[in-house]
Amino acid sequence: MTEAELATAAEVLAHARRSGTRIEGLAVTPASISEAHAIQDRVAALVGEPIGAFKASTPPGGEPTRGLIEARMIRPSPARMAVAEVPHCGVEGEVAFRFTRDLAARAAPYTRDEVAAAVAVLPVIEVVSSRFRDPLARPKLEQLADCGINGGLVIGPEIADWTHLDLPKLHMTFIVNGETRLASEGGHPTDDPLAGAVTLANLQRTAAGVTAGQIVTTGSWTGLPFLKPGDHCIVRFEGLGEAEVVFDA
Repeated sequence: MTEAELATAAEVLAHARRSGTRIEGLAVTPASISEAHAIQDRVAALVGEPIGAFKASTPPGGEPTRGLIEARMIRPSPARMAVAEVPHCGVEGEVAFRFTRDLAARAAPYTRDEVAAAVAVLPVIEVVSSRFRDPLARPKLEQLADCGINGGLVIGPEIADWTHLDLPKLHMTFIVNGETRLASEGGHPTDDPLAGAVTLANLQRTAAGVTAGQIVTTGSWTGLPFLKPGDHCIVRFEGLGEAEVVFDA
């Protein structure tokens, strides 16, 4: 993308965020993950909302990605989220981490042990909603430019000392309107939730670093179901806790 194309993409997405309108797509699709990340950063600068969390992952054999989550869209569980804010009502049950101290920008990569020592763990529901009218119809790099089509984050109670938990093998239950939709032992897409936190620390070490209090969510255990106004959703991880959200019409 040219400089003008990057600027235009960011302006269009920032306007959609401010106005609450939905757009069909970007005039030019980003050609790389780095371009999609650059659009995210420009949108954040234009909108001016503090960033309270991230979504991050490294798919097997793939390139690391991250999405920005505005602090104003992080809600403690049990939460009520207005459909006007998150019209697509998508949900993903996830294990997330809150950084308990800064991991500053630096040249050397952060090790897994360093990251593990700097985080608490918590259950979350990533609320999926986009500035695109039909987000899953857009190319993956456009979805990434729109912060991975993130709408918000509902956070459950955190555990500071989580060394006793076998995170990849937690028993997870996904409940919608009182009905169990899914129950499984394990279910993280890479069987390694902590890897998302390591990915984020090392993406951010070449930029502003990570600040104590920021959260990173690390991949869906539940797939991506889209719910309806009025629906009530709970994601429960045995030994960790649960997150709960209701979508208000």
